[in-house]
Amino acid sequence: MLAIIQAAGWPIWPLLFASIVATALIIERLMYLRRTRILPRQLFDEVVGVYRSGNITPDVIQKLEQSSPLGVVLSAALRNVDAPRDVMKEAIEESGSGVAHMLERFLTTLGTIASLAPLMGLFGTVVGMIEIFGSQNGAGTNPAQLAHGISVALYNTGFGLAIAMPTLVFYRHFRALVDSFVIEMEQQAVKFVDVVHFSRKN
Repeated sequence: MLAIIQAAGWPIWPLLFASIVATALIIERLMYLRRTRILPRQLFDEVVGVYRSGNITPDVIQKLEQSSPLGVVLSAALRNVDAPRDVMKEAIEESGSGVAHMLERFLTTLGTIASLAPLMGLFGTVVGMIEIFGSQNGAGTNPAQLAHGISVALYNTGFGLAIAMPTLVFYRHFRALVDSFVIEMEQQAVKFVDVVHFSRKN
């Protein structure tokens, strides 16, 4: 690996840095964006139980808000449980927007790396081509410099693509995952609003 880095020349260093950042962000998002952490299975039933028992206190709401992203959305509904239906839905939508922003954390950086890595590899290719042309002189071609220029060009192109492809796959995966989480949270919140509205009618 060290020999490859040395052969690829200095343009490989920004790519190595980008690969380290991308790997760290992918691991962090894989750990954070877990369904059990974002959408705890029993949370909705527990919130409905709290509502029906009438035990809605600031401590209960705060604990719910700190439990999970779904808890943040449902706590907004609990805070406005005595408000009209439209007010409840508006509070849910506002908290949902904040949760969506939190879930999308680092995804912009990941997408930027996926888009930028091939360009960084292309930059290394250009540097290698410059070295190849620089090997031409009045005495003929310098074989060592020519070989180095070719290696710089090829290694950087390959490394840029090797970073971009998996990063793009994970970026698309995380985007789809966040969208599905947000939709499911909104559905559960609206379901809770329906429970509250039905209880008022009765």
